[in-house]
Amino acid sequence: MSLPISNRTPNSARPLSLGVIFLTLYIDLAGFSIIFPLFPEMLTFYLEKDGSAGLLGGLLSMLDRVAEISGTGDHFAPVLFGGVLGSLYAILQFAFAPFWGALSDHHGRRRILLLTVTGTALSYLIWVFSGSFLLLVLARLFGGAMSGNLSVATAAVADVTTRKDRAKGMGLVGAAFGLGFITGPAIGGAFALINPLVTHPGLARYGINPFSVPALAAFILALVNLIWIWRRFSESLPREKRSESTNLRERNPISLLRVRHDPPVRRTNHVYFLFIFAFAGMEFTLSFLAVDRFGFSTIQITYMMIFIGLILILTQGMIVRRIVPRLGERRVAVTGLFLVSMGLAVLALAGTTGVLYLGLTIMAIGAGLTTPSLTALVSLYTPDDRQGQVLGTFRSLGSLARAIGPIIASFVFWFFGSAWSYGLGAALLVPSLISALALTDPE
Repeated sequence: MSLPISNRTPNSARPLSLGVIFLTLYIDLAGFSIIFPLFPEMLTFYLEKDGSAGLLGGLLSMLDRVAEISGTGDHFAPVLFGGVLGSLYAILQFAFAPFWGALSDHHGRRRILLLTVTGTALSYLIWVFSGSFLLLVLARLFGGAMSGNLSVATAAVADVTTRKDRAKGMGLVGAAFGLGFITGPAIGGAFALINPLVTHPGLARYGINPFSVPALAAFILALVNLIWIWRRFSESLPREKRSESTNLRERNPISLLRVRHDPPVRRTNHVYFLFIFAFAGMEFTLSFLAVDRFGFSTIQITYMMIFIGLILILTQGMIVRRIVPRLGERRVAVTGLFLVSMGLAVLALAGTTGVLYLGLTIMAIGAGLTTPSLTALVSLYTPDDRQGQVLGTFRSLGSLARAIGPIIASFVFWFFGSAWSYGLGAALLVPSLISALALTDPE
């Protein structure tokens, strides 16, 4: 398979640095998370515009029936609306992350990054003109299909770090994630205050909508990232280390999950899936826990999310790089999983704001230790010519967990209460912790 984008770089003699990868991931994730705070207002807009017919009407009718059965009231539909939009994106990530990762093993990281970031920018451009709900869904689906840049950039980290420093490099990836998820929603919320239809209502005929300015901001960030990659992202995978395989069947995510990995990789993938499943469910329902149990305002919820993000950044950017050389990736991962489970258990029982923040602190430190350690383990278990494929499958499993975890957590939360939801998340991490204990230290 040949790709149209040149692998030439004006800085081919300059070795790729972790700082370049960090900024690539940060810009990408900031643009990706711009949409997060807009879901409730988007539901209102598209419902008023499209009415109760079509795709949106069918979706809301289904969600309303679920809300009626559960006795949770009108607020349940907006919750699941955001979850469904998020799940659409995550399911496409699940399908395509191994595909792009494997392609990068064969064609090089830089070429695939240029292709996927171009596709991401186009998905945001579609969002700019998404005057109908159908176009919004198409934008999310296309964006999810083109979201291979995360697994490819992670594989580039494996290319430019030694085995000793692999967890340190993956910690930097985690810090980019945390920083992107803090600033992205803030950018989205700020630009959502600008509605172009207020001053130029005639733009509606071209698909311009109240969320076109945040979408334009995401598009501009993607263009900046594209230019940054073109100018600064030197190829990290030499031709002699690239995979010779071009078999498309090997990039099928289902077959990759079943038969294409060595036992340590499969076990680590299972550990990661359960961890992300529980953690994503917590992320999605945490704001509802804060409102229902503690009466938090929007600004208090924002501070809470920033608090979690800062702990994740500090843990992944500073603590991981200091303790992994002493304890090893496996022990750090086990410690992290234990702390996440403990943190979720504290959140399940929290009756005061102080205990809430104690649980958040324990949980966030644990998550900050777990993600880079498990990513490093998968990378260390894998030969150089399969880093993109294996890390793509690893990210793909995380995307699958993020697709189904929030929806299931929402059902448990609204049917049985927050204590059950977080207690179940803590319990789910027990088999993950047991599996992690059975992992071996990389040679």
